[in-house]
Amino acid sequence: MPTSSGAGGLLRAARQAQGLHIAALAAAIKVTPAKLEALEAGRFEQLPDMTFVRALALTVCRQLHIDPAPVLAQLPGAPASRLERVDSGLNTPFRERPGHVDPAAWVPWRRPVPWLVLVLLVAAASFVLVPMRGAVLPVAQPASAPQPVMPPSPEASAPLVGAAPAPAMPVIETVAVPASDTANAASTGSNAASAPLASADLAVVRAVQDTWLQVTDAGGQVLTARLVPAGETVELAGALPLKLKIGNVRGTELRFRGQPVDLSAAARDNVANLTLP
Repeated sequence: MPTSSGAGGLLRAARQAQGLHIAALAAAIKVTPAKLEALEAGRFEQLPDMTFVRALALTVCRQLHIDPAPVLAQLPGAPASRLERVDSGLNTPFRERPGHVDPAAWVPWRRPVPWLVLVLLVAAASFVLVPMRGAVLPVAQPASAPQPVMPPSPEASAPLVGAAPAPAMPVIETVAVPASDTANAASTGSNAASAPLASADLAVVRAVQDTWLQVTDAGGQVLTARLVPAGETVELAGALPLKLKIGNVRGTELRFRGQPVDLSAAARDNVANLTLP
């Protein structure tokens, strides 16, 4: 059978196991050392009441980081698991002398509140369900048709030969060339060198194989960054200098100001990073 001193003994053993002086523990939980000494010695009569004793023991357990259940079970007044009996319940007779019932007790107007609530609910339902005469139902306005998006005219998107560079709006022109037709590809390359390269800052990238191309102008704006399939030619115009990153040097041809550029000089692991002045 656990005794009252058992709770104090558990607390004392836990405190001493952690090497904590009783004065230090009292200062930590903001009580006097005398109250802790009375709690550990089981002198509960020196404390205000058992409610204070249980609260103080619970605080000490939390401060020492131990389970409070064994300690509280040793204290007097521990709650036991029991069911309280209810004296009044369904078996209590409603009337001492059942029999004659006063009809006046059942008059609904003696208790007007439930009837008033019921009348208000019926009135609200009638107002919602019965449409008002002459009420004009709102007519949904037809949604306005979306404005058609006009594609840009070819004249506006085609680069102008000999025109000055436009840093704010760089132009990227892509021309697809069949990879299988070698003779046509060579002819297209020679024509591109003679016509579009008349502009002083025009660069032409031709993908012999699939290659990665990233171009950045002088303002740091990325003109293009994508995979260029084999046989496609990309013409670039932007604010110089242009920074190029080519991901397949062996499968890419570059011309700048009409002259071929040797990519192998700037290549490392088949990737070239170069700047066109």
